[in-house]
Amino acid sequence: MEGKEEDVRLGANKYSERQPIGTAAQGSDDKDYKEPPPAPLFEPGELKSWSFYRAGIAEFVATFLFLYISILTVMGVSKSQSKCATVGIQGIAWSFGGMIFALVYCTAGISGGHINPAVTFGLFLARKLSLTRAVFYMIMQCLGAICGAGVVKGFQEGLYMGNGGGANMVASGYTKGDGLGAEIVGTFVLVYTVFSATDAKRNARDSHVPILAPLPIGFAVFLVHLATIPITGTGINPARSLGAAIIYNRSQAWDDHWIFWVGPFIGAALAAIYHQVIIRAIPFKSRS
Repeated sequence: MEGKEEDVRLGANKYSERQPIGTAAQGSDDKDYKEPPPAPLFEPGELKSWSFYRAGIAEFVATFLFLYISILTVMGVSKSQSKCATVGIQGIAWSFGGMIFALVYCTAGISGGHINPAVTFGLFLARKLSLTRAVFYMIMQCLGAICGAGVVKGFQEGLYMGNGGGANMVASGYTKGDGLGAEIVGTFVLVYTVFSATDAKRNARDSHVPILAPLPIGFAVFLVHLATIPITGTGINPARSLGAAIIYNRSQAWDDHWIFWVGPFIGAALAAIYHQVIIRAIPFKSRS
């Protein structure tokens, strides 16, 4: 009881606010969780491991299914004369968020369930995976997205080409700056949620709470789509934007395409820095 009273008095924070940025705020040796060691920048041994390629295949299939279901939902809404007869924007948002929830749940134990180059980039900056694995994941995610959008076009080419192909574009009435800002903030929300939901310290502290990590991640995707579909169609996933743009392949899909790479990567980097340096105060290098 005495320890609990001390936590209450100190605001559940036993560590001095004078601690320098980038040092370990959880630096005591008696913590009840283990921080995973930083991943090496290059890990050549991975290239000889079947689990490395299995993880890449899982990312390919997951991103393929993600694009297939989500773009097909967009096409279903687009073809209807009356939005009341379809799932509408809310349904599109649920489609994206629900698929991320399901696919992260299915692939988290194999590849980590990234399904998004921005998520992979953020986790790489936090040294959760090697550069070798990060690049491989991004390539497989982009290939999966292209194939997923391609299958939708193959099913109904006229509808697909006549309704924008699910490609991301900055909507009329918004500037490129608006679109970039929406992508930065939206991706920040997603990647920050990923870090929080998979945090080793949270898992140890809240071990009595049956939290399912894919649930808040999928819900974050849903909420971001509700907010930003009217602005950019919601990218927050460069592979999703690239796959739709390549298969649709009209000039309007490429005019603002840079936004859907620059925005998510900036948002992911900011989320990684915020979580690692501010929230967790994990050191940049080991203390001697």
